[in-house]
Formats: sequence, structure tokens, C-alpha cells
Amino acid sequence: MTVRIRVVELEGLWGPEELGAFLRIPEKTLRDWRLKNYGPPFLKLGKHVRYDPVAVRAWVAELGAA
Repeated sequence: MTVRIRVVELEGLWGPEELGAFLRIPEKTLRDWRLKNYGPPFLKLGKHVRYDPVAVRAWVAELGAA
């Protein structure tokens, strides 16, 4: 009998607090960036701002390549 195991890693969306901790910057900087259309892409879910960790990492990698 063959047993197959599939490991799936799920990572939820980050709020400004989690992203600030990841980037080691204040949440106010993230707010300023959003107003200036700078920074990683974000989603507005009602009144909440959320960031996709995959998109954030791609944005950081793009900065490093520049």
C-alpha cells in the first residue's frame, strides 16, 4: 500500500502590525507609504488593510534587485 502525504503551507494575510514587524519599520511608515502609492501591494477589506506575504516578499526581492 502506497501512502502519499502532501504538505501544504498556508499563511494568512498580514495586518500593518505584522508587516511592520517583518520589515522592522513603524506602522506609521506603512500608512505614509500607502498614501504615497509606495510600498508593497495591499488590500482593503472593509476598513482593514491587509498584505499578502507572498507579494510582500516579491516586493522586497524586487527592491534588492534594483
